[in-house]
This record gives sequence, C-alpha cells and structure tokens, in this order.
Amino acid sequence: MRNNRIIKRYKKNPILTKDDIPYPVHTVHNAGMAKYQDKYIMLFRSHLNTGRSIIGLAESKDGFSFKSRPEPFIVPCTEGIFAQYEEFGVEDPRISCINDEYLITYSAYSRYGVRIGLAKTRDFVSVERISLITQADLRNAVLFPEKYNNMYVRLDRPHSEISPWSIWISYSPDLKFWGESKLIMTPMQYHWDEMKIGPGATPFKTKKGWLHIYHGVFQTMAGAVYRLGAALHDLIDPSKIIAVSDSWILEPEDPWERTGYVPNVVFCCGAIPEDDGTVKIYWAGADTVMCVGTASIDDLVNACIDNPRN
Repeated sequence: MRNNRIIKRYKKNPILTKDDIPYPVHTVHNAGMAKYQDKYIMLFRSHLNTGRSIIGLAESKDGFSFKSRPEPFIVPCTEGIFAQYEEFGVEDPRISCINDEYLITYSAYSRYGVRIGLAKTRDFVSVERISLITQADLRNAVLFPEKYNNMYVRLDRPHSEISPWSIWISYSPDLKFWGESKLIMTPMQYHWDEMKIGPGATPFKTKKGWLHIYHGVFQTMAGAVYRLGAALHDLIDPSKIIAVSDSWILEPEDPWERTGYVPNVVFCCGAIPEDDGTVKIYWAGADTVMCVGTASIDDLVNACIDNPRN
C-alpha cells in the first residue's frame, strides 16, 4: 500500500462546515478530538467576521456525524492575565486525557505574539484555565496522555524564523512550570516537509512506540502545501524518535482541501485510536471545513519503520 493512500477518506466529507454551526462563523477547522462517555468530542476553531478565532464544541456517537452545541466552548478571556494574552483569539486546541481530566492546549494570540494556554475540563460543560505555559512565540503544543518519570510531557513548535521550524519536547512537574526543553525533530531539506514541521494530533500508544501524526509544509511557486506525516516516539523515552515515515500520509486532494480560506492545506489536531486496530484521523481542509478518514494503526507504524528517513 502506498503511503499516500494509507488514510481512507470518509465518503461524506466534509463532516462539519460553517453551515452546521448555530451561531455565525466563517470557518470550522483545526479541531482537537477526544472520547468522553462513549461520545466523540470535537473542539473546533472558527473565525468570526472580525477575523479572530474562538473554539466551539461538536459531539458525535459514531465519529462521523457531528452536531454543534448552540454556543462556543472557549472564547477569549475578559479578565486577568488571560485577557491580556488572548485578546486576538484562541486557536487550534489539542486534547489529552490524564487521570480523568481532559487537558486542552490552545494557541492564545495577542499584540504580544502567540503563547500556549492550558485549560482543563472533566465534563466538556465547564472549563477552567490553568496557566499560560509558554512565552511568545510558540504554538502547536500537545501533551502526551501519560506522564514520564512522574513528569508531564509536551511537544511544541517555536514560531520563529531564527531557527528551522522544528518540534521540541519539554517537561513539567505541575503543568505550570516547564523546562528541560530540547529539539527532537527537524524538517528535512528538499522533502515534503522541508519548510517547517509541527506537532499535530495527540500521540497515542502502539506496541512499537508512541505514534504521532504531525504536519509538514513545502513551499512551491504557487504557495505553501500542508501535508500530514507520521513519526514513532520511544515508549520509555518520548524524546527519542524511533522512525519517521519518509513519505507523507495525506496531502490536499479534494476540492475543499485545495480551495478555501488557506488553499492546499490538510491540518490535523486530533485522532482517535479504536479497539479494532484502526484510528480515526481528523483534519481541516483549507482552514475552512473539517474532514475525517480512517487508517490501520499497523499501516501507519509500518510506514515509519519500513520506509524511514535518515
């Protein structure tokens, strides 16, 4: 099976658009995913007519047909330090469940740049902000759903041209103070992700390692193209990369992925592994709509192991 056909697109894509949302938005994209009480939870980003972003919530029983709640789930804070650093919007959530708490990382934009905010919920009804866990400029943060040596573990991507846009790892004893940061994965020159890479979906455990679906960007004469790739992290030491698939696993093909708010983009913030050995992978098409596809977990793992890059 060719790597760029590992993911089988759902025939009824897109699964959520602005027309499905009961309040006025212009996009539905970059959604974090979780399973809660036998329901699939989608926390999606939407642009308002100001151009700024909020986070909504949609639910599904089967992981394909979603219904939006009548009101947004997270909007920019209006009080305290969060208000100062969220004034331009909240974006791109990822969800990790640790000890029955659902931890949500999101990008907080303000006149001071982009930082990572961290919030938590137990029921996806109420949500509590914990802390702003980075300085500017970092984004695309995601937590591993297990601790390592009693420490929380985070992947992120500095949003800077000082060095190549690469994936870093950091650790925290309490979710507020983070350190021991180090670079673990970089773009590869003249590959499909040579311009920049960044964390995508919450990593999930397989027999051969933590599987992480990430995004990579290639600059063309017609603009940037965003694709998805797969990487395996060591189960004992998540800072160790076992293998990275040399080929992408998904690229923009459908009309709603090639045209939209940002053309030629597939962007993933969430994936749900299933008991039958498959995984549902959720991605935004052209920063405009949400899509889903399914893949064999073994196929994704083998894409990394059997066709690895140096």
